[in-house]
Amino acid sequence: MNIVLIGMSGAGKSTLGVLLAKALGMNYVDTDIVIQNQEDRLLPDILAEEGVSMFMEIEERVVSGLELENCIISTGGSVIYSDKAMNFLKQGGQIIYLQLPYEELERRLGDITTRGIVIKEGQSLKDVFDDRVPLYIRYSDTILDCSNKSIEDCVSELIEIIQ
Repeated sequence: MNIVLIGMSGAGKSTLGVLLAKALGMNYVDTDIVIQNQEDRLLPDILAEEGVSMFMEIEERVVSGLELENCIISTGGSVIYSDKAMNFLKQGGQIIYLQLPYEELERRLGDITTRGIVIKEGQSLKDVFDDRVPLYIRYSDTILDCSNKSIEDCVSELIEIIQ
C-alpha cells in the first residue's frame, strides 16, 4: 500500500514525504521529479513552453502510469484536477491532504515563479487555493492540519495515522 500526500505547493509534501519514508522504511517518489525526468525539463520550463493544459495532460499521463508499491508519494499540487490520476492513486494507496491556511502557505512560498505552480492566466495564488481546497478534501482519505506545527510533529502525526 502506498501513502499519497496531496496539498498546495508549500504544504510540505516533499519534506514530510522524505522524512516519513525514512521513518517507515518505505520508498519515496516525488511526482514532480518524475515528470521533470521524463520530460527532461524543469516544471517552470514545461509550463512556460507547453502551457497549463498540456502540463496537466503530461502530469495525468505520468502519474497514472506509475507502478509503485510500499511507497510514500508526494504529488504536484495540481494533480487533483485529474480524476483519472486521483482515482489511480486512490486504488493503490491512502491519500492524505496536508492542510494549511492560505496565509501560512503564502508566507512559506515567497517567490512562486520558481515553484512550477499551475496557475491559469488571470488567476492569483488565492484563486488557485480557493479552487483546489474542495478537491483536496474530496479526494483525501485523511486530512492532516499542518498549521503552526513543526515538521517533526507532522511526521509523528502522519505515522500515527498510517499505523
